[in-house]
Amino acid sequence: MAFEFLEPVNAELQQVIHSFSDQSLSQYVRFYEGEDEIELDNIQLAFLCVKDSRQSVYEKKSDFYFDDIRTQLYSMYVGNWEVKILDLGDIAMGDEASDTAYVFKSILSALYKKSIVPIILGGSQDLTFYQYRAYDGIRYMVNLTSADHKFDLGNSEMPMHGQSYVGKMIIEEPYNLFNYSNLGYQSFLSPLEEIDLMDKLFFEALRLGELKQDFTKVEPVLRDTDVLSVDIYCVKSSEIADSNHKNINGFSTFDLCKLSRYAGMSDKLSSFGIYELQALAKSEGLVQLISQMLWYFMEGYSLRLNEEVSEDNSHFTKYSVPIQDEVLVFLKSEVSNRWWIKIPNENNNAQKASLLACDKQDYLDATASILPERWLKAKYKNNI
Repeated sequence: MAFEFLEPVNAELQQVIHSFSDQSLSQYVRFYEGEDEIELDNIQLAFLCVKDSRQSVYEKKSDFYFDDIRTQLYSMYVGNWEVKILDLGDIAMGDEASDTAYVFKSILSALYKKSIVPIILGGSQDLTFYQYRAYDGIRYMVNLTSADHKFDLGNSEMPMHGQSYVGKMIIEEPYNLFNYSNLGYQSFLSPLEEIDLMDKLFFEALRLGELKQDFTKVEPVLRDTDVLSVDIYCVKSSEIADSNHKNINGFSTFDLCKLSRYAGMSDKLSSFGIYELQALAKSEGLVQLISQMLWYFMEGYSLRLNEEVSEDNSHFTKYSVPIQDEVLVFLKSEVSNRWWIKIPNENNNAQKASLLACDKQDYLDATASILPERWLKAKYKNNI
């Protein structure tokens, strides 16, 4: 079992953390102590850090500061909610990048099988590839979303690195990647052929400017997501104390906290990673940002409703909208006020139509004879 390769959080830090207020997160965390068998029952979230940045394309600006984040995170107060957290400690850098990847994938696979949601802090974002591959044999199709200023499609014929892992997911068997969504890409950093490829594969991409106008557009995307990967380099340079950070247009710290909360609230999302921590200069502000992102994810997780979305559920209202040659069927939850739209499967009549998360604006657009773009892409993909 790959757990033997973990480096537990040191005893001195554990003692400090357990001395925090009994109203803080410190009261809800249990630490892995290096035991041969790990008790995973009754655990909801697992915190895991990976000390490997060899495949990153960014200049390394700092050593990993995972313990600083732990100290800040576990000192934060909770509201009227609680979560059961297991801190697994750190995965040390293996002799080869493939060694780190093997341990990482094996641990995540064990967590997925127990329906435990891992919260990952790591080095190079290519670790997302193994975050996704850990579902092999557990889940047939996987939806991936990245918060990133680039698509990370790269050249799939070259060795994988932190900005080419999505390309590897597309071409490598087994073909488990059903949908890839990018949140926050910037057009001037994205080659036209990559934008065209995103369209041809019916993947989703929401430009940074589009999200700045209406950030709530990320919520339906995250509601349909299994894996969320955040490249922390996407934060706007003026938001952090790193004068050499070049991303002058990016997400605000507030945006990233909202994104994390939406992700936590998603009933489907089962894996959350924040990567490229070494690519920014360590500062108190950066430690605060990442800690708060994790806190908001946990708060969102505590608010999950696990709604059973169905026309037969009395808590849902059905709306049928005739448009062109279609009749779009929307479902609205009267509990959460969230919306879904039916995606017909024309290739297999015996298979039930799937449901795609959407928002009220998609319904309003449909009533104005405008077909929702997410619906169109999902329909084409379902019928390939």
